[in-house]
Amino acid sequence: MTSGEMTGVTTQRDPLAFRYLLATSAVLGMLGVLIGAFGAHGLENFLVQTHSLDGETVAKRIDQFDVGARYHLVHAVALLAICSIRGISPTVIRAIAVFMILGIVLFSGSLYLLVATNTTWLGAITPIGGVSWIIGWTMIAVAAIRAPKVEV
Repeated sequence: MTSGEMTGVTTQRDPLAFRYLLATSAVLGMLGVLIGAFGAHGLENFLVQTHSLDGETVAKRIDQFDVGARYHLVHAVALLAICSIRGISPTVIRAIAVFMILGIVLFSGSLYLLVATNTTWLGAITPIGGVSWIIGWTMIAVAAIRAPKVEV
């Protein structure tokens, strides 16, 4: 890693990595919409038929699922925005992207699985995804402060 990469001070962009990041953010966004649509239109029946849950538990699981879908979509859009940042090292951008993607998988994914399987211990994984997002957002802030010129 060069000193420029450590401080986040380069403007070169890896076109292939950029394309993959753009495609990944688009796929994650699309999945967020599909999963959210299932949550809005099919989840309640699924929970009642699959797990025979009472109304209060169904409402709680729908809320948990909604939180997962909402945060999923917000971070898919954040990942898309990261694609447009110039002035921060591609290495730093990749690291930020990894933390954002891990956050989606661990936070939202654990909530989706918790709800679908009614396995409450999966909720213990959710905060790890939240920490991943916090690290990613912090990296953006630090890289932006260190970079001499950041363009979006």
